[in-house]
Amino acid sequence: MEFVIQQLINGISLGSIYALIALGYTMVYGIINLINFAHGEIYMMGAFVGYALTTFLGLGFIPSLIISMITCSILGILIEKVAYKPLRSSSRISLLITAIAVSLFLQYIMVYFVGPETRTFPEVVDSERLMLFDGKVILDTRNIYILGITVILMVLLQYVVRKTKTGKAMRAVSQDKDAAELMGISVDKVISVTFAIGSALAGAAGVLVGIYYNTINPLMGSGPGLKAFVAAVLGGIGLIPGAVLGGFSLGLIETLVSAYGGSIYKDAVAFAILIIVLLLKPSGLLGKDVKEKV
Repeated sequence: MEFVIQQLINGISLGSIYALIALGYTMVYGIINLINFAHGEIYMMGAFVGYALTTFLGLGFIPSLIISMITCSILGILIEKVAYKPLRSSSRISLLITAIAVSLFLQYIMVYFVGPETRTFPEVVDSERLMLFDGKVILDTRNIYILGITVILMVLLQYVVRKTKTGKAMRAVSQDKDAAELMGISVDKVISVTFAIGSALAGAAGVLVGIYYNTINPLMGSGPGLKAFVAAVLGGIGLIPGAVLGGFSLGLIETLVSAYGGSIYKDAVAFAILIIVLLLKPSGLLGKDVKEKV
């Protein structure tokens, strides 16, 4: 029993990171029906910004987290303006290819400037271990940091989406872009805000991964980025609660698979889940089947 509890703790921490990245995927898709495959690289950039701030400037964890989120927000807006906005009226395949190109560009521009080496993230939070169940279950304070910050960011996101004018505009554009524009809503502004918020959450996930695993590298965004996409589809892409559910579910599944001797197959399991969900319920666990007129 204690073994299962330990893996649940680890799975919730990993799921928190997947959920933060998945939120960016689902928000962008909900607004402009774009799978932003460069989102994993924004997460990677957040990790490197946090690394630079803590290593070279000596900043603490919270200031580094906030600055990383702001930096990734700006990066997300720039990517949208430069790469996606000119192609907004183009076919979906053009946008998809562009997203993949942006992803590879960000990966190898970082390899060029900082090198491909793995770096050790400094210990900016005190790592204390709490022994539970007579020492059979270990709760690291880093797990508490990750879950706490994830919950705070998700609550703030829900507040923005549900209680502010910006959130109301985002929901309007998501439902009917043309009608929203006729009502005086600036669609371009809403899209930029959506990219900014989603990128900020990815940046936060990058810093949290740094303090959790203590290592970062320029190619670190590919795997988690794809798995976060799987999480978004699992929960119901375009739905914020779906991204959260998918992220935590995938984190728990992956951790349990690894714990029971299947660490080699954990990635295969993640994508097998994607295939099964697409076959049985393409709209995801929380999604609703919508008939499309043709």
